[in-house]
Amino acid sequence: MADPKRITLASGKTRYRLVVDAGHDENGKRIQLTITKDTAKECKAERDRILHQRSAGTFIAPSKTTLGEWLDQWLEYKRRDVEETTIRTYRMALVHVYDQMGHVRLQELSEDMVQEFVDALVSGGRRKGGEPGTRLAISTVEGILIRLRSALGRAVVRRLVPVNVASEVRPSLADKKTDKRERQREKPWTVAEVQTFVRGIADDRLYAPLLLSLMGMRPAEVCGQRWPDVDIENGLLFITLTRTMVGNHTVLEKDTKTAAGERGLPLPRGPWEALRAFRALQLQERERAGEGYTDTGYVVVDELGLPLNTRQLREYAYRMMRKLGLRQVRLYDARHAVLKALAVSGVADVILAAWAGHTNAAFTKRKYVSIEPEDMRGAAAALDVFHGVDQKQLT
Repeated sequence: MADPKRITLASGKTRYRLVVDAGHDENGKRIQLTITKDTAKECKAERDRILHQRSAGTFIAPSKTTLGEWLDQWLEYKRRDVEETTIRTYRMALVHVYDQMGHVRLQELSEDMVQEFVDALVSGGRRKGGEPGTRLAISTVEGILIRLRSALGRAVVRRLVPVNVASEVRPSLADKKTDKRERQREKPWTVAEVQTFVRGIADDRLYAPLLLSLMGMRPAEVCGQRWPDVDIENGLLFITLTRTMVGNHTVLEKDTKTAAGERGLPLPRGPWEALRAFRALQLQERERAGEGYTDTGYVVVDELGLPLNTRQLREYAYRMMRKLGLRQVRLYDARHAVLKALAVSGVADVILAAWAGHTNAAFTKRKYVSIEPEDMRGAAAALDVFHGVDQKQLT
């Protein structure tokens, strides 16, 4: 092992320098590091530290890669696992990171820097769609953090950084309380509102597709449903394809979001009969239109057989809500109402998750099942029994 070489700088100062073999990078290229210290002893100590870390498998080679450059690499890597629409969502979620920390070297990023970034986002991070200084929703900030943690976790695996500096970063409890107090969230429909909507659209041409939204299917799954995947005779529906929107203007036909999303569901009596009637109606429409009809095989089509996209179905549903004097809620929020109704009615968690197209029942209940005071009326009645209150006296 070579000893440090004595060198004399232009200033006349004497220093010691040596080159140490630090292994190979991820592309197989040899890594050689030049160590320059004031004394030969310091030079040898640094060399020994590097060699020891190499032997222990903990050595991190110096790199000039910035956080922004690494995020680009991580997004490219994620293309192996997720679809292009998801990559687009990830990049949009990370736009604040690119803007405010993308120039920072990955190895110089610290937990304090990430925490300051998060606090600034919460206090006034909105880029557009609001006045400067508008607070970002806590849920939005947490979504950004999830992507950043994942990217930095991958950097740890690739031995670019020793630790994930974002792993323990969180919005403060005070910010969470403020967000919950100030931010108005549209609540999913109540049971009464759902029933009013169902009765109000009973004679509508798109009664069946709208009922599919009210049995917990995602809008993209409803628009992607095909007649070959509907077993009318046995009341079964199989979800294998989705038709989603990219940027609210381009239709993308693709497989289900996850493997669990590809599933079969037994049809409740209402949607079952509605689909049977809708199929018969479409056969009549095809006969009337003749050569002007396009048989695409999709369930959700117009009078000439052309498939509707999620934006068209959503806007149609909004018109029906306004007509019936109901609160305008997203079709996707109907999914929340359905899954909550199933959970409150005692459907087993494993069935609830399978119905939703999830693999994790805990996620389904955490994300979709929020309990309101009225949902606990049965618990209040149970306490009346416990307290010995005569229910007849209360009525």
